[in-house]
Amino acid sequence: MSEATTTAVRGTDQENAPVFAVEETVLGIPKSRWPGILAPLVTGAFFLGFWEFMVWLKNIPPYLLPSPSVIATTLVTDWPTLSIALGVTLRITFAALIAAVSVGVALAIVFTQSKWLERSLLPYAVILQVTPVVSIAPLIIIWVGDVNLSLLICAWLVAFFPILSNTILGLNSADHNLVALFQLYRASRWQTLRYLRLPAALPYFLGGLKISGGLALIGAVVAEFVAGTGGTASGLAYRILESGYQLKIPRMFAALLMISLSGIAIFLATSYVSHRLLHRWHESAIKRES
Repeated sequence: MSEATTTAVRGTDQENAPVFAVEETVLGIPKSRWPGILAPLVTGAFFLGFWEFMVWLKNIPPYLLPSPSVIATTLVTDWPTLSIALGVTLRITFAALIAAVSVGVALAIVFTQSKWLERSLLPYAVILQVTPVVSIAPLIIIWVGDVNLSLLICAWLVAFFPILSNTILGLNSADHNLVALFQLYRASRWQTLRYLRLPAALPYFLGGLKISGGLALIGAVVAEFVAGTGGTASGLAYRILESGYQLKIPRMFAALLMISLSGIAIFLATSYVSHRLLHRWHESAIKRES
């Protein structure tokens, strides 16, 4: 191959391809991520230690403020009851999140294909979002009749809008020059949607998914508070109410801890999915060498 040919090859877009940084890892985790992991862990450990010390120093009774050690013990002893309640809450949460993703993405695609539909229906989606679910949950429970379906609808109402709005924004954010290029080559609407608009919308959709994951959990818990369902099929919200009525404050804190940890797990899971889907091509996730 001649020098001129070699230069031509080197001058292609291959030279502009992303350069991925290669880092040393500790326990399978890149070194640059360890400060972000250790800092909140150390802060949390200090806070829990201070909490434990103050409860011991002031001799605060458990029915007012249980210590972290008492909460941990309660979490272990009451695990059979709390784990069942956690399963009920998480089933509603994930069902609502799946429904929010399905309906939100479908409506976003329809809205971007028809501006009249978007102008006609999007304001009502906004109304649903800004209406507090706690105010309409009793009506939903009365109208639907089935408690589990009512809880699912309430959680869906909370989680639905971020998916819809973020996906619409992403579908409309496709480069107008590329849209013009697709039109120049007479690409169909389906081809433009599949090969241009949907890839452009993916980062926005994933951002909305991380928001909706936590909102679905919040919606499920709030709906359970309003419904006040008891029995073996009750969720963590009812266990919190039950513990408050019976002054079993350590169990209340244990249930709250399970809800918080569930929310953190959902956020980490959606963040991992986002990273896996974007880290090879999108600027927000590519780690380049400096």
